[in-house]
Amino acid sequence: MQQRTLGPFSVSAIGLGCMNLSHAYGAPVSAEQGERVLLAALDAGVTLFDTATLYGFGANETLVGRVMKNHRSRFTLASKCGMQGVDVNGDGKLVRVIDGWPETLRKTCEDSLRRLQTDVIDLYYLHRWDKRVPIEESVGALGELVRRGHIRTVGLSEVSAATLRRAHAEFPITAVQTEYSLWTRNPEIAVLDACRDLGTAFVAFSPVARGFLCGELTDVSTLDAKDIRRAMPRFAPEAYAANLQLLAGYQAIAREVGCTPAQLALAWLLHRGEHIIPIPGTTSVEHLLDDVGAAGVRLDAAVMERLNALINERTVTGARYSAQSAGEVDTETFEDRAA
Repeated sequence: MQQRTLGPFSVSAIGLGCMNLSHAYGAPVSAEQGERVLLAALDAGVTLFDTATLYGFGANETLVGRVMKNHRSRFTLASKCGMQGVDVNGDGKLVRVIDGWPETLRKTCEDSLRRLQTDVIDLYYLHRWDKRVPIEESVGALGELVRRGHIRTVGLSEVSAATLRRAHAEFPITAVQTEYSLWTRNPEIAVLDACRDLGTAFVAFSPVARGFLCGELTDVSTLDAKDIRRAMPRFAPEAYAANLQLLAGYQAIAREVGCTPAQLALAWLLHRGEHIIPIPGTTSVEHLLDDVGAAGVRLDAAVMERLNALINERTVTGARYSAQSAGEVDTETFEDRAA
């Protein structure tokens, strides 16, 4: 596996997003299947594992901790704080809450360390910027966790270039994590360049467009009732039907290159910049090994140009997030730039 730089760490060019094992795309897989995927990733040379307090309201961190604790020296561990499940109504039901107050971040870190069964988290992201709290205050609290030895480095998720620069002035930001793929180009507006300027790695989540670029999801009506894609405008029936028209040309390019559609999506990202590290997620060992194989795919300039022209912010139908979700992030949008 190729290696890329993530702050002080050298990690596999393709990491593993662990969320899918416990959260977001329907019922979680069994603990046994989760263990199989995690250990297969480690055996395949993956050395960046990404989880969060939010995923399964702690269940994903617990899984990662149980399975990976005996292999802790072999990988870089990333988790996230600032968005978690809280029993707001006192009825035992956890709801998602964004909370970036320093005392909350300190307590969340303590809980994460316990669930992950580790003494230190290598990269700890602020999962969402709580806009009630100055970014400097939240990042300053994470910097204090570095000084205490609870975490090694600080990251941000779903932030704009301006917010990144403000945060970096408070404490060095090792990585920014945001959705990036052929069909989500928002980071190209400003954040990718800001990361390059600051020496900050860019970690791309949903690099295969939440499954779209794998070419296997042809009927969104089959999605689980609790699948988060049901609330995303791009996966609404009419929008998705329009987006499916892009797949024939995309799959033709994959065949020409001699790789799978998922590998083409990941290879495109790897070719976009040396500071970009995609973290695909999966519940399948077969898909995992397919993803890892993307590190060996080479794309020439002509193929990159064809891909860029085929799937981009102008050719994709539907917004990335619903209005509510869009209001919770700080990322630039093409709509705002046009205005």
